[in-house]
Amino acid sequence: MSETPYIDGFVIPVRKADKDAYLAMAKKAAAVWRDHGALEVIECWGDDVPDGKVTSFPMAVKLQPDEVVVFSWVTWPSKAARDAGNEKVMADPRMSPEKMEMVFDGKRLIFGGFTLLNRG
Repeated sequence: MSETPYIDGFVIPVRKADKDAYLAMAKKAAAVWRDHGALEVIECWGDDVPDGKVTSFPMAVKLQPDEVVVFSWVTWPSKAARDAGNEKVMADPRMSPEKMEMVFDGKRLIFGGFTLLNRG
């Protein structure tokens, strides 16, 4: 029996003016993740992300008027591959602050790991 794919998901507030810089950073990070076992890295720029009355993506990241919500995920072959891969990613010199400028407020980033339930 094969292992279940594992997904790391992210919701990130990014300044609209930093879209190109974010994409450049995301492409560099994706290469590092893939080098350490990730199968796929997806980045989505918010286009139709409404404010909510009780909960919403904008509320969750305390979105500012000059920002947009980015939704992204990394697909791994398994949770074990993700755990080993993320350890290597964090130790990879290409992810150091000198090489990888963060163009978003990391304090408002939301992330979590998920076991794949269904792929329709």
